[in-house]
Amino acid sequence: MTKWKEEDKELLKSYEQGEWQSVKGLARAKGKYRQIARATFKKNKRVNIRISAKDLEALRKRALEEGIPYQTLIASVLHRYSAGTLVRKAA
Repeated sequence: MTKWKEEDKELLKSYEQGEWQSVKGLARAKGKYRQIARATFKKNKRVNIRISAKDLEALRKRALEEGIPYQTLIASVLHRYSAGTLVRKAA
């Protein structure tokens, strides 16, 4: 049996009461955001770096925990840093 979170229950109730409506121009909006996503995640440059074996092993371990390839994890971290969305953990 699935345990429903309170927010999930509220959404389901709202949907069942017919409070949801289709978005006008949905196909166009999907196409627009699909193009944006493709442009954002297009990998067209190669970079070679040297890092310590210890750091590489830690990255591989973290990627395994996340269920993604380690190179994807590295690219994600670099992307978030360059976009200014990677934040330091408060001590």
